Amino acid sequence: MARDFGAEGVGLVRTEHMFFAEDRIPAVREMIVAPSEKERRIALNKILPMQRGDFEGIFKTMKGLPVTIRLLDPPLHEFLPTEDEDIESLAKTMGMSFGRLKAIVISLQEVNPMMGMRGCRLPIQWPEIAEMQVQAIFEAAINVYNETGEKVVPEIMVPLVASDHELKYVKAIITNVADGLIAKAGIDLPYEIGTMIEIPRACVRADAIAKEAQFFCFGTNDLTQMTWGFSRDDAGKFLGTYMDKKLIEHDPFQRLDRRGVGRLMKLAVDLGYETRPDMHMGICGEHGGDPVSIEFCHNIGLTYVSCSPFRVPIARLAAAQAAIRNPRK
Repeated sequence: MARDFGAEGVGLVRTEHMFFAEDRIPAVREMIVAPSEKERRIALNKILPMQRGDFEGIFKTMKGLPVTIRLLDPPLHEFLPTEDEDIESLAKTMGMSFGRLKAIVISLQEVNPMMGMRGCRLPIQWPEIAEMQVQAIFEAAINVYNETGEKVVPEIMVPLVASDHELKYVKAIITNVADGLIAKAGIDLPYEIGTMIEIPRACVRADAIAKEAQFFCFGTNDLTQMTWGFSRDDAGKFLGTYMDKKLIEHDPFQRLDRRGVGRLMKLAVDLGYETRPDMHMGICGEHGGDPVSIEFCHNIGLTYVSCSPFRVPIARLAAAQAAIRNPRK
């Protein structure tokens, strides 16, 4: 659908959305509650062909256009059952007692999950999860190349990075698996590793992070949430009052806040280009479908916009208008 609307690539493949299908969620849950690395890898081996098949489909559809794939991002508890009946069913499948599994489920619950065990923290804690995803991506790219002759250039995006040390650690996992598979296949398969900028600290440390990243993608949903201190899920209860009382002009989750979030983005863009002048930078999130936000992103030096398929025509028109009004040198 995005291709039909004129999309020239995929700016964000959210891999976690592939896991919720009825035939897949059991293996994902087994992976999460596995008590050891060995058992976790057994579950990951069940997920691997599912991920690989999805990536093959995406790569074939995009026919060589860029595809940016984000590694697993959300808190793991989102995949687990919450009702006792479902916990009991999963316990039987895994050969565990109900009490033991429920204790694991409870232990994975977090007070503030959006700032907890998610994003790059997952592969730092459990490298085997990222290893499986990278294996699926590159096996798919190799298979599509061998089948169609179409060269895929995967762009791997590491989410929720706050420091260059985190990115360097996860990058080593990615390159180790990717380079091994490419060498084994005996083909030339270029790829890129970048990060999603969605934490204020990442913006002010963008020069250091750019030493490890070949591209930036601004996750403006979370960056807005963390900069304002507004919960995206709860802010609807009071943002209407804020706008009625003229405390803010727009809902910052719908239209980019130029004075706060925008300043952080501009700082990150400048620092990033300072370190790596040839890097490409984009935006993904709700703001990617807002023409006013898109014009701001063009003006500070971003080079692509990612949005939902239905917003592609609006985004393309807004980007073209912004480029006409403010042509790049």
